[in-house]
Amino acid sequence: MDQILGQIGESLGGFFQSAPVQFGLRAIGIYIVIIWLAAAYWAFRDMQQRSDNAILPYLAASGIILFTPIFFILAVLIYRIIRPHEKIGEVWERNLAEEALLAEVESIHHCPSCDRRIDDEWIICPGCRTRLKRVCPNCSRLVGMDWSLCAWCGKDFERREAPAAIEALPQGVEAMDRVADPPTPRVAATAKPKAASSTRNQSRSTVAPIPGSTQDALPER
Repeated sequence: MDQILGQIGESLGGFFQSAPVQFGLRAIGIYIVIIWLAAAYWAFRDMQQRSDNAILPYLAASGIILFTPIFFILAVLIYRIIRPHEKIGEVWERNLAEEALLAEVESIHHCPSCDRRIDDEWIICPGCRTRLKRVCPNCSRLVGMDWSLCAWCGKDFERREAPAAIEALPQGVEAMDRVADPPTPRVAATAKPKAASSTRNQSRSTVAPIPGSTQDALPER
């Protein structure tokens, strides 16, 4: 029995000591070491994509290296369990999707009076007849009711324009004098002599004859 076991051991020893078997064992060992280091590098890069912390990627890689090439598979399993579930890019995409959805919800306008859904280009709410917007008198575009000026053409709604008569006034001292002392109408000037002549005729007709004058003393013929 001992001889049989010894022959088996010698045959196995000769098999493993052969050159092809030794080459194959060394190749398998090198392959395992490469997989071990690749797993550590994979954990390092994966943690960089899942966390903003600069220390966590090094901790993940060193944890796999400390488990040696024999037990590094257990380290990989443990890392996959405790790592963050979402990558940074996935978190950003989710946040952008949420912001886009929120912006779409906010873009839906509602009437401030009846809370009815309205269009952005409506001027009056068809439900409660609330004035929503107004038209700019300069560019004819829709503007908000609380706008102080038009955002399209710069029209100032609060500043009042000067009357056209004031803008058309002549300039200079002589013009100011002419405006201050307007000329007298010709009708009034021509009316004064007529009034004076009428007053003279009335005064002549109302004068009584003087008694004892020569006209009374003359005898009638």
